Amino acid sequence: MRFLMITGRTVNQGVTVENKTSSGYAEETSTCFMHELDMLDLGLNDGDAILVTGPCGMVVMRATVSREVEMGTVFVPYGPYANHIIDAGTHSTGMPDFKSHAIEIEPTDEKPKGVHKLMEDLGGLAYDR
Repeated sequence: MRFLMITGRTVNQGVTVENKTSSGYAEETSTCFMHELDMLDLGLNDGDAILVTGPCGMVVMRATVSREVEMGTVFVPYGPYANHIIDAGTHSTGMPDFKSHAIEIEPTDEKPKGVHKLMEDLGGLAYDR
C-alpha cells in the first residue's frame, strides 16, 4: 500500500539521542506511526513488523497507531531507519528531502534489525558498541 512519509523528531527520540546505541533510541527510530484505519486495511496490529520500501531502499520497522497522522500518511522519526530508505540527494541545499517521500508498506514476518547491523548494511561503520 502506498503512503506519503513525513519525518521529524519525537520527544522520546530526544530523550535517547545522547546514546544512539541504546535500545530506546532504536525502538523509537524504528517506529512507523500510522493511522489506525490504514493499519486495519493492511491487517496490522499495533507493534507488527512492516517492510517499508522507499526511493533508495527498504527497511523493516514496527507499525504503531497514531491519532496524529492522517490516513495515507505515515510519520517516521529521523534516524538510521529513515535514512536507510530516503534519497541522500540534497538538490544543492545540503539537506536531503525528509518531508515528502512516497513509500510502500506491507506486512512482514521479519524483525527490525538492530542499529549496528543497519549501519553496517548501509556501508558504514556500526555505531560504537
